[in-house]
Amino acid sequence: MMSPLGVEVRYVDDMKGKGLFALRAFKAGEVVFEEQPLVCCQFAWNQAYGYLSCDYCMRPLESAEENARRLSGKQELVIPYPHLCVTAKNQHTECGACGVRYCSVSCLEQAWAKYHRTLCTQARTRDASLGQHPLDMLNDAWKQMHYPPETTSIMLLARIIAMIHQENDKERIMHTFMQFCHRVVNHEDKIAHKLLGEQFQAQLEMLRTLILQALPSDNASHNWLTPEGFKSLVALVGTNGQGVGTSSLSEWVKKVSALSLAPQDKQGLDVFINKLYDDLEEVVGSFLNCEGSALYSLQSSCNHSCIPNAEPSFPYSDFRLVMNATRNIQPGDEITISYLDECTLERSRHSRLKMLRDNYLFNCQCIKCEAQAGDPDITSDDEGDNDSDEDMMDDECVENGATTMGVNPPQ
Repeated sequence: MMSPLGVEVRYVDDMKGKGLFALRAFKAGEVVFEEQPLVCCQFAWNQAYGYLSCDYCMRPLESAEENARRLSGKQELVIPYPHLCVTAKNQHTECGACGVRYCSVSCLEQAWAKYHRTLCTQARTRDASLGQHPLDMLNDAWKQMHYPPETTSIMLLARIIAMIHQENDKERIMHTFMQFCHRVVNHEDKIAHKLLGEQFQAQLEMLRTLILQALPSDNASHNWLTPEGFKSLVALVGTNGQGVGTSSLSEWVKKVSALSLAPQDKQGLDVFINKLYDDLEEVVGSFLNCEGSALYSLQSSCNHSCIPNAEPSFPYSDFRLVMNATRNIQPGDEITISYLDECTLERSRHSRLKMLRDNYLFNCQCIKCEAQAGDPDITSDDEGDNDSDEDMMDDECVENGATTMGVNPPQ
């Protein structure tokens, strides 16, 4: 697949499948490419806790000041330079039938054309005996199975099914989604996606049944609604989803930090911002953003490395992804990213491989992992304790009905 942006998708080998390669040189810090997702969705609990974002592009619907007040719990808080907040509340709109909110008429129209015509909760009759729409039942069931911190949403799967249903060219849309790796097992290494273990079979079947009740099916989407097909759809999202994070407050901070101010004014602004983030840390910890996950064509072609040469970011505070080079990249180099967060990258090879096998169905063979091939499985007593804690957390998730699904974390 050729791209005018200077990158190309190529077949690598049977283990990796495809990869993304540079057609020209990129310097560290340079943008490699930008892209919008095929589909995106905010996390269910993130939305339930009042993180307001456009239901299509995830642009925050709160102003920076409203965002800061809600997260800090200080309703009297006033931010300086409020005109630098780019939230255009006068452009916000909503679906006239179900009330779902969007940042613009354009986003509403695009959502309606892609999937919302099918997913609008006024489009189908509610279950009179339960007083709930089938989609609300599906979302509630997911929330009871998958507690924060979240890594995906059942509604991302529902949107994929709805997109197939609404698309006139069924062959084209199916081909688009089938290009994502959607195997549920890596047969070469006998690795299965952790969400598909026996302990989750009842949960998966419940979700599949609720999707069948909530969404119309046709020949194109039917294969993904069979028991085995649904596993493939779950694995597709689990192994290819990219985390998305947006924030009107962080966007405002970037803008005010770039102001040319007198030294005393600059110092006062820095004190204000630092104090604000300290207050936010006390109330919400690291949960500052509107968070969700999405599927991207180019980004999903980037293979993992424990010493990556690129990383994704969301500088526009919506679902538009920007891939930035973190090191110099030469023509012909493979563009790699990390599927793991920075903390996990610093852990032992054993810990990194375990997480990659569980979530992405492969054994990493990057330069770092190959160089550490002779290391012991666990490098220290502390890390051994951490691994035990992770296993205990997994057990607790099973007991509580919660699950985790691998997803590239937002940067």
